[in-house]
Amino acid sequence: MDIFHRREFLNRSAILAAAAAASATTVTAQQPVTRATNAQADKLRVAVVGVRGRGMSHVNGFLGKNNCEIVTICDCDEAVIGNAMKRVEQVQGKAPKYEKDIRKVVTDKDIDIVAIATPNHWHALMAVWAMENGKDVYCEKPATHNVREGAIMLAAARKYKRICQVGTQSRSNPGMRESIEYVRSGKIGKVDLAIGLCYKSRPSIGDVGLKMGDQQPPKTMDYDLWCGPAPLKLPRRNTKNGTVHYDWHWIWDYGNGDLGNQGVHEMDKARWGLGKTTMPHTVFSLGGRFGYIDDGETANTQLCVFDYGPEKMIFEVRGLPTSDYKGAKVGNIWVGSEGYVVCPTYSSGIVYDKNGKEVKRFSGGNDQLHFDNFVKAVRSRRYEDLTCDIAEGHLSAALCHLANISYRLGQELPLAQIVDAVGPDANVKTFATGMLEHLKTNKVDLDKTIARVGPVLPINPKTERFEVTDKTLAEKANALLFREYRKGFELKDIA
Repeated sequence: MDIFHRREFLNRSAILAAAAAASATTVTAQQPVTRATNAQADKLRVAVVGVRGRGMSHVNGFLGKNNCEIVTICDCDEAVIGNAMKRVEQVQGKAPKYEKDIRKVVTDKDIDIVAIATPNHWHALMAVWAMENGKDVYCEKPATHNVREGAIMLAAARKYKRICQVGTQSRSNPGMRESIEYVRSGKIGKVDLAIGLCYKSRPSIGDVGLKMGDQQPPKTMDYDLWCGPAPLKLPRRNTKNGTVHYDWHWIWDYGNGDLGNQGVHEMDKARWGLGKTTMPHTVFSLGGRFGYIDDGETANTQLCVFDYGPEKMIFEVRGLPTSDYKGAKVGNIWVGSEGYVVCPTYSSGIVYDKNGKEVKRFSGGNDQLHFDNFVKAVRSRRYEDLTCDIAEGHLSAALCHLANISYRLGQELPLAQIVDAVGPDANVKTFATGMLEHLKTNKVDLDKTIARVGPVLPINPKTERFEVTDKTLAEKANALLFREYRKGFELKDIA
C-alpha cells in the first residue's frame, strides 16, 4: 500500500528546490522546542482554530483520542464557539482556553499542534506561523488559497522539521487506497483518463449586496481578524442570516469556488490515481455562474482540462440540479483500456470491465483514520508516514487554482459555442456537450447566456509558473499565482 506513496515523495525535491531558489525573505520567527518534538508518548496539546463548521470534526478527531488534549479553541467570532467549548469540557472535565487571535495561539509554548479549519484565505498564513513557532499542523482542505502559498508551506514544513497534514481524508481510507492501488496495478489496462466530479447543488446566495451595497458583519466577530491577509472590505452578502460564515466560498478574496471547496477532494484523488507528482503541461477551463443572479463571483458550472501528455484529467463542477455520471455525483472515474473504476464516495470503489460488468468492490474508512495518521506521524517525526503530507496537498490545491486562473482570464462567448471552443479531444467535447444539456434541463438559454472560456495555459512544472508566449497574458496569469497580503498579515518566502 505504501510502495507508490513513498515513490511520490522522491519527486518533491525539484519543487522544494524551486521554492528555496525563489526565496527573497528570511523568516525571523523563533522556533521553540515543544513536547511533540521531544517525546514519543507525552500528551499532545492541541489548539483548534475555526469551529463553526468543519472545525467541530477537528475537535472530535483529537478529543479523547491518541493521548491528545484540546487546550485552546480559537475563533474570531465569539458567537460560534459554544458547541466546541461544551464538547471539550464534557469529555475532558474542564473547558479549554478561548482565544480570539491566532497570533497568540501560534506563540503559545503550551501548544504542540494547531488544527486549522478556517476560510481558505487564512490556511497558509496560519500554518506557516504555526510551523515557524514549532507547532505541527493539521490543515483543512484546500491547503492554500493560491498556488505560491503551497510552495511556501512545503518549504516551511521542511525547514522547521514540522509535520503538516492536509485534510483530504480519502487518502487514509482503506477502501479508497485499495481502489487507487487497483487503478494503478494495470488490471484495467492502460489508464489515460481521470475524471473528477463535483455535482453538488448550490442555490443562489441572494443579491443582497447587489441591491443594498455593503453589509455589516456580525457584531460578535472581529472582522479585521476574519479578513486577515485578504483586503479589509465590508461584505456584500446577506450577513444578517450569518452567511458571511459560508458564502465566502463563492467570493474570490476568500474562497476558490466549489472547485477548491468540495472539488479539491476529487481533484486530489484524480491526480493520485494517475500517479502524477508534478503540475500538468497545460490547463484549460471554461464555465460561468448560471441559473440565477446573485452576489457570488466564482463559477457554479465549470469544466477543466489538465493535460499531462499521454494522460488527461477532466474535472466538472455542476451547481445546479443534475443526474449522476456513471453512478457518481461527487466522486471519480478512471478509464483504462480494459475497464474503469468508479469511486462514488470518500471510501468506496467499484471496478467494471470494458463492457460495464461489475468486477470488484472496495469499501471502508472514516474521518478518524486521517487524524490518527497525523498523530502517528507527529510522534514518529516522519512526514513520510503521512497519507497527505503538505507536498501532496499543495499539488492538488494548485490544480484547482490553475484552472480558476484560466477561467478568470477567459473571453466571453455564448454558451452555444463552447463545444467548438474546447478543441478536438473527443472526451472533452463529450463533457462540454453534456454540460450544455445539463444547463438546458435547468432552463438556461444557451444562445443568450454568456460563458467564460479560458486560454490554454502552459505550465513549467519545475518553477510552477506559466510559460505563455503572449507576454501580456503571461503577466496576468502569473500575477494570479500569488496575492497581495494586507500589512501585518504578510506571507513571505522561506529561505
